[in-house]
Amino acid sequence: MEFTAEQLSQYNGTDESKPIYVAIKGRVFDVTTGKSFYGSGGDYAMFAGKDTSRALGKMSKNEEDVSPSLEGLTEKEINTLNDWETKFEAKYPVVGRVVS
Repeated sequence: MEFTAEQLSQYNGTDESKPIYVAIKGRVFDVTTGKSFYGSGGDYAMFAGKDTSRALGKMSKNEEDVSPSLEGLTEKEINTLNDWETKFEAKYPVVGRVVS
């Protein structure tokens, strides 16, 4: 399934009838089973319905870092992002990708 950023934003955990999606490097993961983390009020709710690549690489929960942009990330931050991607692959199904 292909999602625009706007379409992805509809899966942000605020509508209980929809799954919760988080994208990493353009791949969209269904994180609904992690609702306590990514749903409303969860510690990582700011990631729901977005591509969070930059924030995960920087280990940041700052709103300005919740972005698909990898520009300016250090090698260490890219490695951290890759580790997160591996963890998501093991835990959550991929349901699509983000398109421009």
